Amino acid sequence: METAVYSTGGQELRKINLDDAVFGLKINESILWYAINNELANKRLGTACTKDRGEVHGSNAKPYKQKGTGRARRGDKKSPLLVGGGTVFGPKPRDFSYKMPKMAKRLAVKTALSLKAHTGTLKVIEDFEIEDGKTKNLFGILQNFGSGERTVMVLNENESDRERVKLLKRAGRNIPWLSFLSASRLRVHDLFYGRRVFVLETAAKEICEFYAACQNRRNVKVREQA
Repeated sequence: METAVYSTGGQELRKINLDDAVFGLKINESILWYAINNELANKRLGTACTKDRGEVHGSNAKPYKQKGTGRARRGDKKSPLLVGGGTVFGPKPRDFSYKMPKMAKRLAVKTALSLKAHTGTLKVIEDFEIEDGKTKNLFGILQNFGSGERTVMVLNENESDRERVKLLKRAGRNIPWLSFLSASRLRVHDLFYGRRVFVLETAAKEICEFYAACQNRRNVKVREQA
C-alpha cells in the first residue's frame, strides 16, 4: 500500500510503499482479542493474598464447651464463619502469564497495524530528533498533528540511533498522553487503543523488513515440509 510521509510541520513530503503483508491485512478481531488479553495477563503481578484459618492470628483454644450451651459447635475463633476468621478459597499469589504462539503474536501485531492504516489513524513521519531533549519542542511538533489524544510513537532503536532515541524519550516523558514503542518490540494493546499512531520512516521500513523476512522464512518451511 502507498502512504504519505509527513514532515514535523505536518506537511506531506512524499509517498512510500508499505508492505501489504504487514499494513494491508484483513482485520481479524479474534486474534486482537487474544493478543491483548495475553499482554494484560502477562503484566498482572498476581500478588493478591488472603489468610485462611490456619494463618489468621488467634487462639487455638475451644471458645466454649461442645454441648449444653445451645449454640453452634466451635473449634476455635479462627473459623471462616466468624468475624476476624480466615477466608475460604481466597486468592493466593500466582503467575497469570502464559505464552502465546509466535506466529499468532506476529499476526496480531500486523493486524493492529493494518487496522490503524485502514482507519487513517497511522501516519508515517520523517525521522527527526530533539537535540536538547526538551518537552516543549516535541510538544510543538505533536501540535501540528493535533494534540490531547492518546498517541503512540514507534521508534527505530538501532545502536546508531540510541542517543537520538534517548533524547526523544526524555522530551516525551512529561506528556501524559504520549507513549513510545520500539519497532522491534511492538505491543498490540498500545497500538489498538492508541487514537493516533506515529511511525518514524526508518521504523516503518524496519517493521516491513522484519515481518516480511519472517513471512518468507515461514513460506520456505512450508515448502520444505510439502
